[in-house]
Amino acid sequence: MEAFTTHTGRAVPLRRSNVDTDQIIPAHWLKKVTRDGFEDGLFEAWRKDPEFVLNQARHKGATVLVAGPDFGTGSSREHAVWALQNYGFKAVISSRFADIFRGNSLKNGLLTVVLPQETVERLQKLVEADPAAEVTVDLVSRQVRAEGVTADFELDENARWRLLEGLDDISLTLREESSIVAYEANRPSFKPRTIEV
Repeated sequence: MEAFTTHTGRAVPLRRSNVDTDQIIPAHWLKKVTRDGFEDGLFEAWRKDPEFVLNQARHKGATVLVAGPDFGTGSSREHAVWALQNYGFKAVISSRFADIFRGNSLKNGLLTVVLPQETVERLQKLVEADPAAEVTVDLVSRQVRAEGVTADFELDENARWRLLEGLDDISLTLREESSIVAYEANRPSFKPRTIEV
């Protein structure tokens, strides 16, 4: 996965709370086995409303989603993370995420930043007033910066390291490939073996 260090981009204010994964990507989109092509299903029901924030021309191309509290509740589908990434979001800021959604996000390279609700609302007001305003999400210094807003955030050290290095679960395993090969070479021949692909 792509390493995440610092990202600066325009933001979209999503003033809805308790957004569940079925609202992020409806179940009928879950038939694909690849991680791409989910952007058209992102918030599908809400995008039928021409006034929905993602349909507003002034927010086109935004890469940071500033969401309400309890974002990503509901089922554990990773497709919700992929839909956000496929649409172009690099980071989501909220005062509270569902644990499974946040875990899936961090393992797939989507940075989820928890900030106090009053800070989230300040960011939402900023980008509503000025859609061209940029928001910087700095994972190196664990800080979100925008005009008039500087906020530190916390993140589990292991998740931070994986994002900074661009390592998903498969990449972590492949880093030990030579050790795995050496171990397999020394196993007795009558024991089960890893088959080369």
